[in-house]
Amino acid sequence: MILKGTPVSEGVALGGVYVYLPFLADVKESYCPEGEKKGHVERFLESRRKAIAKLAAVREGLAEEEAKIFDAHEDILNDEVMEEEIVELIQIHNYSGDWAIHTVYEKYASLLKGVKDPLIRERAADMIDARDQLLSFWSGGARPSLSKLKAPAIVAARDLFPLDTATLDRDNVLAIVTEAGGGTTSHAAIIARSRGIPAVLGVPRLMESVTDGQTAAVDAFGGELVLDPSPEEREFYQKRLDGWLAVRKENREFMAVEAKTADGWRIDIGLNVSSAEDEEVAGAAYCDSVGLFRTEFLYMGRSAPPSEAEQVSVYEKILTVFNPRPVILRTLDIGGDKTAECLDLPREDNPFLGVRGLRLCFSNPDLFLTQLRAALRASVSGQLWLMLPMVGSLDDIRLAKKYIAEAKAGLAGDGYPMADNVKIGVMIEIPSLAMVSDMVAQEVDFASLGSNDLCQYSCAADRQNAPAAGYYQPYHPGMFRLMGYAISAFSKAGKPISICGEMGGDPLAAAVLIGLGLRKLSLGLSSVGAMKRFLSTLTVPQAEELARTVQGLPTAADVQTYLREALADKSLPVQAAG
Repeated sequence: MILKGTPVSEGVALGGVYVYLPFLADVKESYCPEGEKKGHVERFLESRRKAIAKLAAVREGLAEEEAKIFDAHEDILNDEVMEEEIVELIQIHNYSGDWAIHTVYEKYASLLKGVKDPLIRERAADMIDARDQLLSFWSGGARPSLSKLKAPAIVAARDLFPLDTATLDRDNVLAIVTEAGGGTTSHAAIIARSRGIPAVLGVPRLMESVTDGQTAAVDAFGGELVLDPSPEEREFYQKRLDGWLAVRKENREFMAVEAKTADGWRIDIGLNVSSAEDEEVAGAAYCDSVGLFRTEFLYMGRSAPPSEAEQVSVYEKILTVFNPRPVILRTLDIGGDKTAECLDLPREDNPFLGVRGLRLCFSNPDLFLTQLRAALRASVSGQLWLMLPMVGSLDDIRLAKKYIAEAKAGLAGDGYPMADNVKIGVMIEIPSLAMVSDMVAQEVDFASLGSNDLCQYSCAADRQNAPAAGYYQPYHPGMFRLMGYAISAFSKAGKPISICGEMGGDPLAAAVLIGLGLRKLSLGLSSVGAMKRFLSTLTVPQAEELARTVQGLPTAADVQTYLREALADKSLPVQAAG
């Protein structure tokens, strides 16, 4: 029996199934006598204290990216409004403590589930997880855990909440499969990828199809769960598993190798990072630059924006670590699929086409100037390249330059030193800007292709909208023509251009981009070894032939099929287990 879902963390697994049934609070409508109200309030507050303490203990053992997942949990458990509502239901309406907790958390979870923004909708899972933590301490029962499995297993669950995935047994979890949907930005997906665990989410009727101890195979490249595989299928998936493990081992060995094509062309490998924490900048030993520093994560999960001094400290650290290599610092890119509680963002029917990125900075000059001042103050610690997101025209570039000049003048007046070689660049992610790349190249020092947004704007397909997923086509020949035009324009101007979107870490796309003249890729640390390994098998003439061909093919499917066949001998990561 084969079940299909969404692959969110690549890999292969073969073994027994462990059916995970999380804590389910048996909460019914109930009330407490007048004389017991105080005790119920105290019991609620003690349950909350224990839940917060457990959360702190869990966070201590996590990497920075994983720990950030629990920012929302901490905010929820400390929320004064919900605390007041729970206490009021107990003291005034005679609700029992557990019924009051359930009622209030369920109300807010339901509200979040109805919000259009997919990232905010995911907060509903945080709300339910926090509620269940409270109720588990209220009942005094032990919450089921994935922290210690008796044997290696494929974990099957209806859904996995953040606390489930954060504490899972790293040595014994072979793969994760869930019935609930979840995209690549879900908590389970983020943690699975960070730990190299194959994961397939959104498998219909999973829980009615699996049994504890059942033999299964997981193909997290194609998104398949094979139940009770035949001897022939077991042999097939064992070979896929052996192949994947061998390729993963080889990829790790390529981490420290200089990135070159088979015919000796040097390819600059940049690192995409979200903070200056040690776990994030560990890639400094293997990369030529920071190709994208997502500064918006400094603003998320907090009640007030980071101060100028706080930002200076963060920027100085990453500039120092990479000095004299460049650090491309993208200015605040909030809006669309990214929100920040500390900012009063406008409510928009279509936030991807609204006030986001540079547009938001223009409408909040003080916020923008604070970040620019911090970045320029830190510039003395390394090679700072400032990159502007969501740029649609030369007008945007020129206005941003005025703000940068204002920030420089202010710092000079305040006596702060600055580097005199700070470069100014743009993300090319709006088609209108890509089509005037020749003029853009005369205005800025560098550019980076933001392929995620460039694709959704070019294909008119919201990349967070599951029903429209088929229309989001990174391999569309028009995408390669558009990117090729921008690459050519910057190359003719003698200005560097790179790519920092998902296509930068995709060997199929990277091969075409190199054929179009790109010589700089920026990607996540987990993809660096695989990309270097792939590049070592590719020649530039081969890449140029790929580029010529794909631009003449009619559909995205044709492009993808052609590239897979043309590069079949390159041991592509996505084919490594096959």
